[in-house]
Amino acid sequence: MIRPSKPGEEPLILSVISDGAAAYRGKIPAECWKEPYMDAAELRVETGSGVDFWCAEESGRLVGVMGLQDVEDVTLIRHSYVRTDRQGQGIGKSLLTRLMSETDRPVLAGTWAAADWALRFYIKNGFSLLSRRDGEMLLRRYWKIPALQSASSVVLGDGKWCTERGSERLKRRIRGGGRAGT
Repeated sequence: MIRPSKPGEEPLILSVISDGAAAYRGKIPAECWKEPYMDAAELRVETGSGVDFWCAEESGRLVGVMGLQDVEDVTLIRHSYVRTDRQGQGIGKSLLTRLMSETDRPVLAGTWAAADWALRFYIKNGFSLLSRRDGEMLLRRYWKIPALQSASSVVLGDGKWCTERGSERLKRRIRGGGRAGT
């Protein structure tokens, strides 16, 4: 079952994130790795900035989480994690499909450049990897992340983003510069 997160589930969400994020250990810059990967204070900051978490639940157990965040005129996929013992079983796809149905805006997803499994996942599900230059601009505009994380990340766009309209929107943003604040 895919559903919005419920009050009081923060420890369960953090457990899924910590378990799923274990794949990053040794792949991302050492300065960006920490345990737990996300703590309760960071989760509160994310939800306070508008990230709505959705959960994949099976037999009463949270097996995946994914966040959705509207920023200006786009929707961001944030913090997408599936428990390691459940990866490769369609849970991430089910979450992504449900979250994509929750918005009619263009959707962007950012991930670590070294997370080849995440890149394959998004591309397999209809996203396109954007150029490094465009990705850097979009990371500055729509995400609040440290410079090292930004330098080690890439951005993918869904079909709506990658249409001619999306390309024109990107050209205007590049000319206009700026930062969204999330």
